[in-house]
Amino acid sequence: MKSKFDSSADLGTVISINGSVLKVEGFQDQSVGDMVNIGEGLNIIGEIIKIVNMVAIVQCYEETFGLELNSKVENYHYPLSMELGPGLLRTIYDGIQRPLKTLSHLSGDFLSRGIRAPALDREKLWNFQPTVEIGDYVTEGDFVGFVKELSQKHQIIVPPGIKGKIKTINSGEMVVEDCAYTLQLEDDSIKEFTLITRWPIRNARPYKKRFLPNKPLITGTRVFDLLFPVAQGGVVAVPGGFGTGKTVVQHNLAKFADADIIVYIGCGERGNEMADLLNSFPNLMDPKNNLPLMDRTIMIANTSNMPVSAREASIFSGITMAEYWRDMGKNVLLLADSTSRWAEALRELSGRLEEMPTEGGYPAYLATRLSNFYERAGLVQVLGKFKRMGSITIVGSVSPPGGDFSEPITTNTKRFVKAFWALDAKLAYSRHYPAVNWLDSYSLYNEVAKYWDDEIQEGWQKSRTVVNTILSKADQLESIAKLIGTENLPPNQQLILYVSTVLKEGYLIQNSFNDNDRYSSPRKTMELIELFIQFYKSSLKLIKLGVPVFRFKQMVCLHKLRRARLDYHSKDISNISELELEMRQEFESLEEQYVELT
Repeated sequence: MKSKFDSSADLGTVISINGSVLKVEGFQDQSVGDMVNIGEGLNIIGEIIKIVNMVAIVQCYEETFGLELNSKVENYHYPLSMELGPGLLRTIYDGIQRPLKTLSHLSGDFLSRGIRAPALDREKLWNFQPTVEIGDYVTEGDFVGFVKELSQKHQIIVPPGIKGKIKTINSGEMVVEDCAYTLQLEDDSIKEFTLITRWPIRNARPYKKRFLPNKPLITGTRVFDLLFPVAQGGVVAVPGGFGTGKTVVQHNLAKFADADIIVYIGCGERGNEMADLLNSFPNLMDPKNNLPLMDRTIMIANTSNMPVSAREASIFSGITMAEYWRDMGKNVLLLADSTSRWAEALRELSGRLEEMPTEGGYPAYLATRLSNFYERAGLVQVLGKFKRMGSITIVGSVSPPGGDFSEPITTNTKRFVKAFWALDAKLAYSRHYPAVNWLDSYSLYNEVAKYWDDEIQEGWQKSRTVVNTILSKADQLESIAKLIGTENLPPNQQLILYVSTVLKEGYLIQNSFNDNDRYSSPRKTMELIELFIQFYKSSLKLIKLGVPVFRFKQMVCLHKLRRARLDYHSKDISNISELELEMRQEFESLEEQYVELT
C-alpha cells in the first residue's frame, strides 16, 4: 500500500511541522480543501485548510512522528470525499472512510500508518437491475436501477448536476467500478457512470425543497416519545456528565428508533463502547424484517486512541453518507457520540494555528462549524422527476465537563437544536434509566401532535400537558415538604407529590433487561399514561370527598399499575383494559364507602 510519487505530480515541500499541522510551499496549483499525500513512503493523508502567502497550511489525519523537513507532498487536486455506492451497510469505517476490517487483514490488529484500502469492495459482485431504457431522458436524482444490498433496495441515482439521455445501460452482475450506464449529455458528449459516486464531505448534497418536520421519530422510550419528542428530520442534543448514560441512550435509539438507515459515529469515545456495539448489533434482530440490525447500519469509529485530527472530519463523513441514503427517499437516523470530543479536535487544531481562542480555548468559529453540521438535518423533497421525501434526524451527545451545561459546547449546541434531553447524574446513579431530567429537558417539536392524534391515538398533547404539570408542581412542592413535612401539606398537594413518584417509578423509568419494557410501542405508551392520569384524576375527585391520601396508596390496582410496564408487551396490550376496569371498580367502591360516611 506504500506508493512513490509520480514524476508528473504537483509536488510541494514541508517547511514547518507543528504536530498535525504542516506548512507546505511549492505547489503549482492549490485550493483550500485539496487532499494531499505527505512523505514519500509514509503516505500520510492531509487536507489543505488555509493558504497564506502561497504557503499551504495542511491538517494531517495521521500521526506525523518521523516526518522530516523538506519531505515531499503530493497535491491530489480534489477535496476529501466519500465513496458512495453498494457496500456501505454493515461496514465500520474510520473518520476518513477507510474500512477498518479490510485494514486489519492487511496490517493486523494494530493499523500501520499510511495504509489504505478502497472504501467500497472492488471485487464483490452486485446484481444491477435497470429501471430505465435506452433513449429515456433522466435528470439529477432520478433512479436508473437498483441492486439488492442486504435488507435494503439500494437505488442507483443520477448524480447531482447531471442530465441527459440514456445511451447504453447494462444489467446483471458487476463490480462497483464497472460501467452501469452511459448518458448523452446536453452538449452531445458521452459520459460513463459506475455504481460508485463521490461527494465532498464539506458540501451538503442538494435537494428540491425543505419542509417543517411534523412526523415523530418513534424511539420506543416513553419519556422521549411522550414528553420530549423529536420529529423525523429534527435535531436533538443529549448532554450529560460522565456516567449519565449518553452512549446507552444512543445505542438504544440505534436499536429501536423508527428509521430506515442508522449511521453511528463514535467520535472520540472509548474503544470498548464501539466494541460493544459491534458485538451486540449482529445478534439483534430488526423488528421490521427479522434480519440482523447491522444490515441497515453504517458505523464510523474514531475512538479516543485514534488520531485526534481525524475526529474533525468524522461527523462530516457520516452526514455525507446519511445524505446519500436520504436521496433515495429513506429516513436516516444519525447518531454522533460525542460532539464534545469533535470540538476538542477543533480546539487542538486552532491552538496549533495560533488563532485567538475564546471561552474554554475553543476557536471563534465553533458555532459556525456546529451549524454547518446540524443544518444538514431535515425533511426534504429530494431531487428527481417524481416527488420523493427523505429525512435525516441528528442526535448529538454532548459531554460537558462535570455536567456543567453552561460550558461552550452545550450552550452553542442549544442554538441549533429544537429538542434537549438533559441527562442527570443523580438519576443515573440511582439507576433511573433513561436519566432524563424532566425539568431541564424540553422539546419544541409541537407539530407532531397532529400526527399522534390522527395516526396513532388521540389525547397525546393533553396527556403530555398533564404529566408535565404534575412533575413541575411536584418539584416546587418538594422544597416546601422538606421544611414542614409532607404530612403537613394539603391533601391535594400530598397527592401530587405521591403521583409524581408513581409516574417516575412506574412510567418514566424503563428496564433495558426486561423483554416487555425495553421497547414501548406508541400504543403502549399512550395506554399506560392514560391509566396513570385516570388514577390521578379519580384520586383528586375523592380527596374532595374527604378520602385521605394513604387510602390510595393501599389500593390493589396501584401495585398492578406500577408493574404494568413490565407485565404487558408492546405487541399484546389488549388485556390492559382489564386493569382499567379493575381500577375504576376499586375507585367506585372507595367512593361508596365515604359517601355513606358523609
